[in-house]
Amino acid sequence: MQIRDAVDADAPSIAGIYNDAVVNTTAIWNEVQVDVANRVGWMADRRRLGYPVLVAVDSDGNVLGYASFGDWRAFDGYRHTVEHSVYVRTDRRSSGIGKALMQALIERARSIGKHVMVAAIEAGNQGSIALHEALGFQRTGLMPQVGMKFGRWLDLAFLQLILDDRPTPDA
Repeated sequence: MQIRDAVDADAPSIAGIYNDAVVNTTAIWNEVQVDVANRVGWMADRRRLGYPVLVAVDSDGNVLGYASFGDWRAFDGYRHTVEHSVYVRTDRRSSGIGKALMQALIERARSIGKHVMVAAIEAGNQGSIALHEALGFQRTGLMPQVGMKFGRWLDLAFLQLILDDRPTPDA
């Protein structure tokens, strides 16, 4: 497996992974599937902001998963904090791909001077929460019933990882 920056040719696979999560999981709280043009635009927006979209690919170049991060909130005071997402193809979950993508994503965030990475995870997704905790994320909050999907309320768990030990933002 190799982890690399995504290119537009990866958009069909990324859209497929995203749409599977939309239709079959509570990992994404959207109910509308996206097309390839949407994912190409999304990747272009991330690149424009200087943020990565990473893919894990097998030896044949097949996309096994993807990960990215973006601004956590749009206000200047949050500019050192990012929120990330990571998704793995259904048939390749629990095989270390998510962990490898997360490790690469964390390093990318550190390399561009980010201080905190936030994870917002559906509280029932114990696999994702365990993965994040294994990578050093700490639980910081729980927001009951802030979302809904599949006819039920969803709770949102927040976890965060402090990426560096700067005493002040300008250090």
